[in-house]
Amino acid sequence: MNRSELVAALADRAEVTRKDADAVLAAFADVVGEIVAKGDEKVTIPGFLTFERTHRAARTARNPQTGDPIQIPAGYSVKVSAGSKLKEAAKGQ
Repeated sequence: MNRSELVAALADRAEVTRKDADAVLAAFADVVGEIVAKGDEKVTIPGFLTFERTHRAARTARNPQTGDPIQIPAGYSVKVSAGSKLKEAAKGQ
């Protein structure tokens, strides 16, 4: 499902216009992005998803073309965890 299909499904389910559904989806993405960028808290939708920023330590890797070691600096990543209701849905229950 791509973004336009998701917006259409949300609009039908919530009985709102596609423009309104798209605006809500965009606002949701902005809010989650801002909170994750700060890194001091996580976003939790109980039973569905949790978004949080995680720290990745510096490490040594290998260049796949030459085999030479390269240093990858420390940085941040995003961890997305599925909640219990989403896990049950994935099982088909």
